[in-house]
Amino acid sequence: MFFVLSKTIGFVLLPTNFLIGLGFIGAILQVTRFASLGRKLVVTAVVLLVICGLSPLGNLLLYPLESRFPAWDPARGAPDGIVVLGGSIEADLSAAHATPVVRVAPDRIFAAAMLAHRYSNARIVFSGGSPNLVANDAREADFAGELLEGLGIAKSRLIMERRSRNTRENAEFSKALVTPKPGERWLLVTSAYHMPRSVGLFRKAGFPVEAYPVDWRVGGLFSFSNLTLDGLGRTDVGIREWMGLLAYRATGRIDELLPGPVPH
Repeated sequence: MFFVLSKTIGFVLLPTNFLIGLGFIGAILQVTRFASLGRKLVVTAVVLLVICGLSPLGNLLLYPLESRFPAWDPARGAPDGIVVLGGSIEADLSAAHATPVVRVAPDRIFAAAMLAHRYSNARIVFSGGSPNLVANDAREADFAGELLEGLGIAKSRLIMERRSRNTRENAEFSKALVTPKPGERWLLVTSAYHMPRSVGLFRKAGFPVEAYPVDWRVGGLFSFSNLTLDGLGRTDVGIREWMGLLAYRATGRIDELLPGPVPH
């Protein structure tokens, strides 16, 4: 039930979807006796879309998430394993074209390959099923293996977790597959903005990990030189991540609203 609610409510409340819906309702109302209200809704939707797209809002939402964890320090020594979260590969498109299709966050794949070559004894887990509410049998992990092997990683080193639908299941199913032993050190590779929620969920699952953030979206709190309509996408990503943190904290699935390098 939580999965269904998170997908439906999360979809509706994304700024882009919500404001387009608001504008659409306003347009319909303009041909009714509520035309005045309709005009106000359309104007409000347009103004807020401009603010979301062309203002620093998206950067302000993402910066505290992306800066929460520093870059991983290799001086600590070789890890025992590496968990790479899905989110890069479009499983349905990959199945349709019979080849891996990477649309977002390719750094997760690149980092996994780089780390696998650098630490030849580390086990590699790729965790990614299908995040879609209505899904066929296409799973991200089925195509990630092909990509990683093409990047020179031996198939014998790869552990593919294909059942997870969200980050909580990433943590739980990955732990069940590798049964990490006390004292083992595992890296977690995911987008920097997604790292606080991911680390919080892995901790809750009893799987201690060290953050290896990648795929940064902003360069700093005041790095607003690239403000374009891409800001709308950054705002959507930021809002979705903060909604996820709030929902998981409210339901007890994480122990802190904004997990950091040291658990409290």
